[in-house]
Amino acid sequence: MHTASEQTPAPGGTPPSAAYRNLVMATVGFALTFWAWNLVSPLSGDFKDRLGLSSFQQSLLVAVPVLVGSLGRIPAGALTDRFGARLMFPAVSALTIVPVLLLIPAKNSFGAMLAVGFLLGLGGTTFAIGIPLVNSWFPPTKRGLALGVFGMGMGGVALSGYFTPRIAKHGQDLPFWIVAAALVVYSLLAAVLITDRPDRKVPTQSLAHRLGQAGRLRVTWELSALYAIGFGGIVAFGVYLPTYLKTWYAMSPTEAGTKAAGFALVTVIFRPIGGWLSDRMHPALVTAAALLLAALTAIVQAFDPPLNPLGTIALLCMAAGLGTASGSVFALVSQVTPQAQVGSVTGIVGAMGGLGGFVPPLVMGAIYSAKDSYSIGFMLLSDLALAGCVYAFGRMRTVRGEG
Repeated sequence: MHTASEQTPAPGGTPPSAAYRNLVMATVGFALTFWAWNLVSPLSGDFKDRLGLSSFQQSLLVAVPVLVGSLGRIPAGALTDRFGARLMFPAVSALTIVPVLLLIPAKNSFGAMLAVGFLLGLGGTTFAIGIPLVNSWFPPTKRGLALGVFGMGMGGVALSGYFTPRIAKHGQDLPFWIVAAALVVYSLLAAVLITDRPDRKVPTQSLAHRLGQAGRLRVTWELSALYAIGFGGIVAFGVYLPTYLKTWYAMSPTEAGTKAAGFALVTVIFRPIGGWLSDRMHPALVTAAALLLAALTAIVQAFDPPLNPLGTIALLCMAAGLGTASGSVFALVSQVTPQAQVGSVTGIVGAMGGLGGFVPPLVMGAIYSAKDSYSIGFMLLSDLALAGCVYAFGRMRTVRGEG
């Protein structure tokens, strides 16, 4: 049992020990469920060969869990406002075990894989459960860093990309068994160790009413747009960077995958840095500066520099900018959103960020097919990032809300 002193926020804005316990549990759970969410993508080449899929069918196999997971954050966030993360985190983690194990019998049928991929989307919703949990336990002066540390759980996608195919070499079904076992252990621990803040405000209105309220807040859509640029850029490059490096720089698949993993690692490291900076200055200023860096480096990359060293430096600086912006936007969410609505707003903002990652790869691919160049795509990214920079600096600095 957890004592009252562990659970009660201390005076002077010092987080209680329970805050750090919940932060660790939420971050581990986020990483694990995101690994599960991304189980299909690293093995999609094998599925394509085994099932004789077209490139479009292979893309659909990868896209379904991601789309469902992104959209599923909207109800997940609202349900967390109502029932708390103490119930939602272990429940969603435990339910994710079902589609992970269903991948084993489904792997020989394209239709079955699509159906299981739909259910696997559940693993992508935990982001909207963890943000309100962490947000409630930490005071405003330490919230940015805490949310940034939690956001590092998105590295579960990179872990999956690296380890899943390597584990599969030792047994076709082994990755599914290992992830399922890890989720069983985590779900049991989460049921005991995750606790909601004792004075948590529980909304009484219906789910539809609360989502409607969050949707009517102007800041919800402003934050969604900024997050779609920052996190959407990370998702887009996670999906498309290996293709870009193979096509434009004639890299081997292994080398391209390693470079892409390096890009992902930089975004994960800089997410808590964005949160930490947001504890020391206005998160809108951090967001503006981070998006300006992403815009400038996208312009550099549009001129097709040699990869060593200028292209590599530009891509890594772009990763740093996008990672920092992803961390600072959620520090901004905690500043401008009423506490009882953080889950609902987080769900919508998180969904838009995930969906924001799907448009750029499609645009980049279409432009390359038409013009045999990636330059226009990078210039469009720089335009978007610059627009976000101007909006964050000009408008979001003036927004006030509950801390």
